[in-house]
Amino acid sequence: MTTTARIRLLRALSLFSTGLLAGAFGYGAANLVPTFDVVPVDMRLDFHTALMAKNGITMQTAMAVSALSTLALAAAERGRARLLAGVAGALVVASFLITRFGNVPINGCIKQWAATAPPAGYADVLRRWELFNDARTLSAAVAFGLLVLLALPTAAGRSPQESSA
Repeated sequence: MTTTARIRLLRALSLFSTGLLAGAFGYGAANLVPTFDVVPVDMRLDFHTALMAKNGITMQTAMAVSALSTLALAAAERGRARLLAGVAGALVVASFLITRFGNVPINGCIKQWAATAPPAGYADVLRRWELFNDARTLSAAVAFGLLVLLALPTAAGRSPQESSA
């Protein structure tokens, strides 16, 4: 495979996977979290627990593919394109770290609360989960935006003729 073909494949894979990641987080932030806020707390906890069980595999896969392909793209690119891909990769990694060290521990608490009852002050913990969720959503969305920018012919300092070659 030529270098040009490898870069095109990495661009496509990183753009697609990061778009899925940002879209999934965006859907959750725009639709699921506001719904969580208007249903009874026991329903929220049960649904949240069930959702996290299903999300675990898909979201981890999307984060891993996004991070690996975007960082590989950064290594393969040059100049401004390398910078854009590198920052996008760092933002995807940040999204993973926020999830792993922010949301996941709280998900464990939520799972326990769903089986028993939420403790006093649980609303503050749920708000903290939502802040982490907003941060990971924003980082994934900005990463996706940078990759979209990179896909535009003139964004990476390429002429339209170079990007079609």
